[in-house]
Amino acid sequence: MASQLRGNDLRQLGFPEGRAIGLALAQLQRKEHKRLPQTEQLTLLKAILANPKDYLTDLAWSHTAAALLPAPSRHAALVPRKEYATFGAEHIEPGAIHQMETAMKLPVTVAGALMPDAHFGYGLPIGGVLATDNAVIPYAVGVDIGCRMALSVFDLPAKYLGQRTQELRKILLENTRFGSGRGWERGQRLAHEVLERDEFATVPFLKNKHAAAYEQIGTSGSGNHFVEFGLVDITDPTNDLGLPLGQYVGVLSHSGSRGLGASVAQHYTGLAKDVCQLPAEAAHLAWLGLDTEAGQEYWAAMTLAGDYAAACHQQIHRRLAKALGEKPLAKVENHHNFAWKETLADGRAVITHRKGATPAGAGVLGIIPGSMTAPGFLVRGRGVAASLSSASHGAGRRLSRTRAKAELGEAEVRKHLAAHGIELIGGGLDEAPMAYKDIHTVMASQRELVDVLGSFTPKIVRMDGA
Repeated sequence: MASQLRGNDLRQLGFPEGRAIGLALAQLQRKEHKRLPQTEQLTLLKAILANPKDYLTDLAWSHTAAALLPAPSRHAALVPRKEYATFGAEHIEPGAIHQMETAMKLPVTVAGALMPDAHFGYGLPIGGVLATDNAVIPYAVGVDIGCRMALSVFDLPAKYLGQRTQELRKILLENTRFGSGRGWERGQRLAHEVLERDEFATVPFLKNKHAAAYEQIGTSGSGNHFVEFGLVDITDPTNDLGLPLGQYVGVLSHSGSRGLGASVAQHYTGLAKDVCQLPAEAAHLAWLGLDTEAGQEYWAAMTLAGDYAAACHQQIHRRLAKALGEKPLAKVENHHNFAWKETLADGRAVITHRKGATPAGAGVLGIIPGSMTAPGFLVRGRGVAASLSSASHGAGRRLSRTRAKAELGEAEVRKHLAAHGIELIGGGLDEAPMAYKDIHTVMASQRELVDVLGSFTPKIVRMDGA
């Protein structure tokens, strides 16, 4: 076994005092480096020290390399706050507004908007929209990259939901999987072309993520993720779906990129914080330049995670349609927790981050859910420039998860669900309907942003939990 290098050995190589030495020594304790002869360890460290930028996207050495970059290139100061539009300000908590104000002080910020369902998050508030100049902010995208709403509409009568409740409950239990780390059992997994993508081999960080992605594809996470049967009511004859006015059975799903997206978010947020050190109040808003290798690598990983989330929904809806023995008449999907390359009304090219905000460009269809006991809405965007062509992604939380668990009781929630005729599989107090804002108030605050084409009312809901 190679003898162990110490801090003085690195100092003799020219490593500066500070984090780089500790990070390098910790990395040398990993088994793939620990068994190297000391001469090879020293050669590797010399190479990193000589050209740290070459190692910024190295899975093992990115943080050490970032700590070696000259301090002036790593620190970023805030600038005077730019103006931004807020929708439904009277219903948004002060913490979320403060986070948005901070984001508008970033030197890379071009424009922003705050949606009426906004609430406190990490970095950018949930419900925040931020346009930047050639920079991507991992925590302005969010942890659950590409989190998506997907609706399938079936040619089944409304009475089907009441007549087949237990059958539909069984279909959900057999054809969905929920929970952190949960995947499909061997023999039940479905193939998908997203699993063949080159990024799993070419992006260093993704090289060991393929097995878990394969296991978890077609599944849903915990928290507010759900799959539910409900009643679709088409109320606008110009609904762009070719559906006559009336009521249908629908399947609505909400989930994201599973462990893949979460790991991408955590890794690149750490890297961004290393190469872009901001004041404490803005630390979670560290960015990666898209003209850097690290920024391009994150963009590729983010895009893959978003496509993976879409593939998960495709498989969920495919399984449920097969179990129903029906083909959907129409489908509508939209996603949030993502960044888009877009052009503003004044012609400026920007990176638009929508963290918990729905794309609402002119003519773009989407679904904005309420809660288990409140309808969601099928909408068409109006492309309003002040909102950066965005709308809310749901009702938004009224109570944090901690407060909901502390203030709500099981009996109270069960009574509330029963009064609304909701059949719930799983779920917890943190996802109780009372923990969410009034979706009708939220929709009233964004009348100028979207047109309502119809609604979706949940009836049989599955979430994580027993």
